Order: sequence, then structure tokens, then C-alpha cells
Amino acid sequence: MWPAWPKLQVPLILALAAGSLFASLIGRNIVGRQGWGLLALEMVFLALLLLFWAFERKEICSRELSMIAVLGALAAVGRVPFSALMGIQPVTFLTILSGAVFGPRAGFMVGATAAIVSNFFLGQGPWTPWQMFSWGMAGVSAGLLTRYYPDIGRLWMLAFLFAWGYLYGWIMNFWHWSAFVHPHTGQSFLLTYLASLSFDTVHAIGNCLFYALFGKRFTMILQRFRNKLRVAVT
Repeated sequence: MWPAWPKLQVPLILALAAGSLFASLIGRNIVGRQGWGLLALEMVFLALLLLFWAFERKEICSRELSMIAVLGALAAVGRVPFSALMGIQPVTFLTILSGAVFGPRAGFMVGATAAIVSNFFLGQGPWTPWQMFSWGMAGVSAGLLTRYYPDIGRLWMLAFLFAWGYLYGWIMNFWHWSAFVHPHTGQSFLLTYLASLSFDTVHAIGNCLFYALFGKRFTMILQRFRNKLRVAVT
């Protein structure tokens, strides 16, 4: 008998993410300078295997799977035209709302899918697994937040989106510092984070603007679709 998925989903996702980050750090010695796209594909393939294993343990209709794929594609497509603007892009906003409505697994897959698909247009590299991890964890944390606080208010959600503007940047800063900055000292660590402060601030403000403009309507659409899925399953 397989263990219950709800007890294992976060540890398994974190283990997958940790493996992705470790592989991205040592990947230059494994796959060579031109192998980052292949490495990212392997990481998302593992994530998909994990997702389908979870789906096998729970009755999930094909329409919900299609919805997750559509949300991931929408986030990826939305990121491309905004790439010219410093820090402003809808991926974090869409990923967090997806996780908040559909749960941690859906949030992780929307964020991870958006990262790798959009990077086929913007460029694959050693940053791809870290972006998959960062946005995936944004979706996971949003799903856990609404699971334990289902009646979270609009102001708290704005604060959550604002915080993830910085958290995303801090995770990516750690990759940059660990991979490209030498020597690894407290001073270099602090300077790396200070260098991206304006970028992270714009990202955080952009998340709040997207939510203020589209959050209520978009959440209602996702909730309506989720409720229809529940009726269809029952």
C-alpha cells in the first residue's frame, strides 16, 4: 500500500527541487557547457513523473490536468512580452493564484512549467532549474497557505505576493552568489543581495499591481472552474 500522498507531497517536491539545484551547480562538469537545456528538461520530466504519480493516487479528471497545463502555458506566454520590463512579469502572480485555488501540486507544476517553457524563448541556462524551483515553491507555499487559512483576506494575499517578489529574488541571488561570485564571504553575499534590491522591489510591486487589477476576477474564474471539476467528479 502506497503512503498517503498529502503526507509526502512537500518532502518529495523539496527533494526534487534540492536535486535540481545540486545538479545545476555541478552540471557544468556533467553535461558540459551546452547541456543546460537538456538538464532543465530532465528536471521538468522528473517533476512530471512526480505529478502523475500523485494523480494516480487521487481521482483527478483530465480537465483538471488540462487546466494546469493551460495555466502554465499562460504564465509562460505572459512572461515573454514583459521580459523587457525590469522585474515586472505575471508568472509569480499566476503561479500563486493557481496554487491558492488548486493546491500545492498544481501551484508547483504551473510555476515550474512556466519557467522552462518561457525559457525556450528567453534562453535556457543554469538559471532554469532555479527558476523552476523558485516559482514552484511560490505555488506550493500559496497552496499550503490557503489550505490552513482558507479565508485569507485580500490584504494578506497582497502581502504574500509582495513577499514573494523578494523571496524569488533572494533564491536566485543565492544561485548567482554560489555559482559566480568569488570569494564566498559575508561581504560578497550581502553585496550580491543589495545589487538586486531595486529589481526585487519592482517585482514585488508588480505582483501587487497584477493582483489589484486582475486578482479578484481571475480568482473567481479559477474557483468557478474548480467547483465545476468537483461536481463533475462527484
